[in-house]
Parts: sequence; structure tokens; C-alpha cells
Amino acid sequence: MVMGDRRSLGRRFGWLWAAYAVSSLGTWLAFDAFALIAVLVLHAGPMEVSILAAAGLAVGAVVAVPLGPWMEFRRKRPVMIAMDLVRCGALLTVPAAYLFGGLTFVQLLVVSFLTAAADISFTAASGAYLKALVPPEDLLVANSRFEATMWTTTVLGPPLGGAAIGLFGPVLTVLTNAVSFLLSALGIRAIDGKEQPSASVGRAPTGGLLDGWRYILRHPDLRPLFFNTVLNNGLIMAVSPLLAVLMVGDLGFPPWQYGLAFAVPCLGGLLGSRMARGLVARYGRRRVLLTSGTLRACWPVGLAFIGPGVSGLVLVMAVEFGLILCSAVFNPVYSTFRLERTANDRVARTLSAWSVTSKATIAAMTALWGLLAGAIGIRPAIALAGVLLLATPLLLPRVDREPAAHQPEATPASP
Repeated sequence: MVMGDRRSLGRRFGWLWAAYAVSSLGTWLAFDAFALIAVLVLHAGPMEVSILAAAGLAVGAVVAVPLGPWMEFRRKRPVMIAMDLVRCGALLTVPAAYLFGGLTFVQLLVVSFLTAAADISFTAASGAYLKALVPPEDLLVANSRFEATMWTTTVLGPPLGGAAIGLFGPVLTVLTNAVSFLLSALGIRAIDGKEQPSASVGRAPTGGLLDGWRYILRHPDLRPLFFNTVLNNGLIMAVSPLLAVLMVGDLGFPPWQYGLAFAVPCLGGLLGSRMARGLVARYGRRRVLLTSGTLRACWPVGLAFIGPGVSGLVLVMAVEFGLILCSAVFNPVYSTFRLERTANDRVARTLSAWSVTSKATIAAMTALWGLLAGAIGIRPAIALAGVLLLATPLLLPRVDREPAAHQPEATPASP
């Protein structure tokens, strides 16, 4: 784990941070494992692999819809442990079925649905739990540490996972990922102290996850940030499969160079996450949010100009480094801003609605850009996504208001 600020946030945060680190490493060790299993073990074609990538996100988002309101009125630590165990159990069925010769494409789809839904629910619960666990003045420090850890595991995980896949096959990395979620659950279980729910336990939500979307859309600061981040992430992720086809298929980069092109720039994530708090202290949160949010949108259009050979590889690394550096500054500032602007009794629903929308948008845009690339070509499709990204900074919030309140807010009655 990499620290941008070395002061202690307490033993309880340390356990939460360790749990995040081990599950993040497991996830990145198993990067693209399902796609590789589909191709190497089940002999699936490009259409089936695309369906596996998009459908898992889309259906997982739908499955997570009723969980957001339910979590709001439960203690978050047991929910996080349960979601870790769901992910662990679902993933363990894959090596078990493979061992007995019964692994199918349908099973991969079902497991991807369950893990995507559990991912969304865990993220929402952990955001609410973090807000209760850490004092408001330390939220940026905590989010910066999570961001640095994520980029550390992103640098280390895929190369190590790739080596493990080459030696032992992709199923082993799925087993490793399952174990990482079990260890995460044990780490969260080790957090002591009583947790108070953000709202009355057992109270039935009146508007379900719709309350989360209503809250976002009616909030003057959250609404523009919501549209900015959802569209930005959707457009960036939509071209990821196209880049794989362009680089490995059309331009002939070997797989190890393709992996290197996206692993090395993740060092920018470590640098950016360490810089975030210092930049906010020096220039103010509003300026850092606007500047980093604008700069991160300026890089991806360069990916349309990738050529063969060393120059093409260097171009990809430069573009990705700039994108990841700016994103790593933006992300902890935006995450802190979002938590501060969300009332305590709305955090789980708001983060669930945000995650559901983001994952559904990524799935839809990935499918759409695949069709678009077939119609106009890969490079024009990548260029179009880059041009559209240039407009997303217009959606960033322009005024840095003080948080309205941190106290629970009454849930409006359903119409």
C-alpha cells in the first residue's frame, strides 16, 4: 500500500484499507480471466466474449437496484462482509466446475452477474461506512490512500496474473481472486467497535433506489458531477475492446507489449494519488476538481493516431500516463466531494444509484461503440469517443458550496 500522507487514521481504518488492498490485488491478478477462459477453455468467439463483458455489467446493475435501498437501513460492515462472501462463493464455482469438467458459458455469465451486483453493493456500503469511520477532515486522505492502493495493484496485478495464466491457466487466477475476497471479509470482520446505522434499522424505504437518483438529480453539486463522471467513464471504457483489436490485431503488437502499454502508465496513478491532497491544500478543491477533470478529458483522442512499432507503443504509454495521472488526482477529490455533499441517510442509495448508472452506461456504450466501429472503422470510432470526451468538463460543478448538512434527512413520501 502506498501512502500520500503518513499520519495514522486509526486501527479500524487500517483493517479496512488492508481488506481493500488484498481484494484489489486479487481482482487485478484475475484481470480478463473470464474472457480468457471463454476463449481458451470454452472456445468462445468474439461475439460471445463481448456479450460476457457487457451483459455482466448490465445485468449486475439491474440485480443491484433493490440492494441500495435495503443497505441504507442496515449496518454497513455486515453488508460488506456478505458481499465479499458472495463474490468468493460465486467465483469458487468456476474452478470447481472446471475441475469436474462441467464448466459452461452460461455459468460464466451467471457468475459475472453475481459478482457485478456484489461489486456495486460493496462499493456503496463501503462508501457509507468510510464516511462514518473517518472524520470529515480526513476523508481526502483516506480516499487518496485507496486511490494509491488501487493503482499499485493495477501495476502489479496484470503482469503477475499474466505470468500465472501462462504457467497454470486462467482458472487459477479466478481461484486466487476468490481467496482474496475471503481475506477481505476476514479483514473487515476484524474491525472492532460498534457501528451505528445511518437510519433506523428495519425502516422500509419509500422510494427505493429512485430516491438515490432523485437525490442526485435535485442536488446542484451532485447532478453535474454525476453526468460528468458517468459519461467520462463510459466513453473511456467503450474504446477499450477497440484498442485491443487495433493494437494486437491490426498493428501486430504482441500481447506482452499490449499489456506493458497499459501497465507502465499506471505509475501515473501512484503519482497523482500522492499529489491530490497537496494540490487541494495549495490551490483549493474547486480549482483542482475543475483542472484535473478537464485535463483528463484531453488525452484519449490521441489514441486514434496509434501507429505500429516503438513510436506507437510510446504514444499509447504517453496518452495513458497523462490520462491516469489526471484521473488519479481527480478521483479522490471527487469521491470526497461526493461523500460530503450526500446526507448521511442517503449515502448507500446515492452511491448505489451512481454505480448502477455507471456500469449500465459502460455496458451500453461498449456495445454501441462495437457496432459503430463495424460501421465506420476502429480509428474513427476511437476518435469520436475522444472528441465527445472533450465536452464532458462542461458538466463539472462550477461553484464550491459548503456541504448543506451531514445530518440525516427525512425521506420524502412517494407521490
